[in-house]
Amino acid sequence: MAGGAREVLTLQLGHFAGFVGAHWWNQQDAALGRPTDGKERPGELCPDVLYRTGRTLLGQDTYTPRLILMDLKGSLSSLKQEGELYRDKHLDAAIAWQGKLTTHKEELCSKNPYLQNQGRPEGVLRSDGAWRVKSIPHGRGPLPLSTAKTAEPLTPPEGSIRVWSDFLRVHLHPRSICMIQKYNHDGETGRLEAFGQGESILKEPGYLEELEDRLHFYVEECDYLQGFQILCDLHDGFSGVGAKTAELLKDEYSGRGIIAWGLLPGPYSLGEPQKNIYRLLNTAFGLVHLSAHSSLVCPLSLGGSLGLRPEPPVAFPHLHYDATLPFHCSAILATALDTVTVPYRLCSSPLSMVHLADMLSFSGKKVVTAGATIPFPSGQSLPDTLMQLGGATPWIPLSACGDPSGAHCFAQSVVLRGLDRARHTSQLTPGTPLPSPLHACATGEEVLAQYLQQQQPTALSSSHLLLTPCKVVPPYPRLLPSCSQLGLLTDSPPTRAAAASIPVFGALCSSSSLHQALGGLARELARLDLRRWASFMAAGVEQDDLEEMLQELYSLAQCYRDGSGLVD
Repeated sequence: MAGGAREVLTLQLGHFAGFVGAHWWNQQDAALGRPTDGKERPGELCPDVLYRTGRTLLGQDTYTPRLILMDLKGSLSSLKQEGELYRDKHLDAAIAWQGKLTTHKEELCSKNPYLQNQGRPEGVLRSDGAWRVKSIPHGRGPLPLSTAKTAEPLTPPEGSIRVWSDFLRVHLHPRSICMIQKYNHDGETGRLEAFGQGESILKEPGYLEELEDRLHFYVEECDYLQGFQILCDLHDGFSGVGAKTAELLKDEYSGRGIIAWGLLPGPYSLGEPQKNIYRLLNTAFGLVHLSAHSSLVCPLSLGGSLGLRPEPPVAFPHLHYDATLPFHCSAILATALDTVTVPYRLCSSPLSMVHLADMLSFSGKKVVTAGATIPFPSGQSLPDTLMQLGGATPWIPLSACGDPSGAHCFAQSVVLRGLDRARHTSQLTPGTPLPSPLHACATGEEVLAQYLQQQQPTALSSSHLLLTPCKVVPPYPRLLPSCSQLGLLTDSPPTRAAAASIPVFGALCSSSSLHQALGGLARELARLDLRRWASFMAAGVEQDDLEEMLQELYSLAQCYRDGSGLVD
């Protein structure tokens, strides 16, 4: 189905995972189109890794995400579970029963005003009333260049975003969305709050069979499946769903890569003790169980800490966001995710998920941290920019595992994307004394590799330098007031036209900062009086399970003791 691509199946588990996923797929969709500036850029990233070709009942070719998404009842708003692309209104209206009919009509949710303004996907209206969507040429590659003038895309008003489907612009396959009907998205009762509840969902034959059926559908059409990426909420019961899903994938698809992204939403307050205790327990259980069944686990959060004590959210020098809005937080995390996953999505010489995980997770170090500079300053040459950083960590931490400054790095995978080729190397006039060894490098790849060697001489490092920037077109929120439309940082007053793409510097790191972060999480849990939180244990977790989890968390933290190097 996907030619020579090394396919990846994405699983999104939870509502915040839906927010991150909606931004992620919007960014992938924006990258499919041809550049609006008329400059043809090299196809560095292979969309077939994430997308699949298909055909509707009307014979129309489609190109949709290879995705399984799980969320709770009431979370879809106006989005139909079966999607729009594969529906046939004539079949919907056909009823074989000839007897008396009673119609029960449920009131439909109103579509978000932003989506109403977007209109239909690009295509033509047929005489039979069916909308024929423009397809990808030959089932893959960029969309045809349209000569029609389109209105400037609008950014949705932030107050109008209630759920992730309010800003998802991508059409999904009918087998993508799987709803958990026994728990509610809204309301004070019937919530999926605890790890044990999430685990029990996939112990029920109905939900387990539905997930297995969808997995088989997507996996069996792949020519070369390299693995699975799981976007999973860690703070609620979906941590248990993610743990059981990873266990299922490991048992059923041995040898494939499984990379789990554990997602935590914005800041929290001490005024909600039960919610905070549950978050702590769910996060710990999720990290331990995901690391046991996955190739690699990376928590992603804009919070400052995994523990009970609230820490200020991370700050970006050129990015203004509201940490209380999932719409903002998820956009930033999706941008980082779109960058750090580059190695296994490349067209040429990709690093497979398994090899990436093996490089970062030696000696039991299954948990890694993420960081990113959004946007990366691109006004100077790369050697000049990196030299100005000095010995400081060049990216903002995005895993709520504390400040990585001064930590010992064991292994790292680094991606810099969106920097113009002319700025890859020194722009000094020949004969000018070189300010640093970086200015003597002949290529941008050499500059980046030498910089990483200077920063962490004993670390095992992998680096990639791409011309392709990260797309931030609407409905991506306007978080970059100091960026020009071309993604360059500027001191000029903000313009009406938002940046369409930006350079991003991202990294995955296995470092000694995880020793303190995971050990601190375990110590906080050990001090809890769980008799006060019997409701969490009643959801399906035994005292023995808790003690075993604590021991495994301590053992995991010990893997990251400073000075362990390449050989423990």
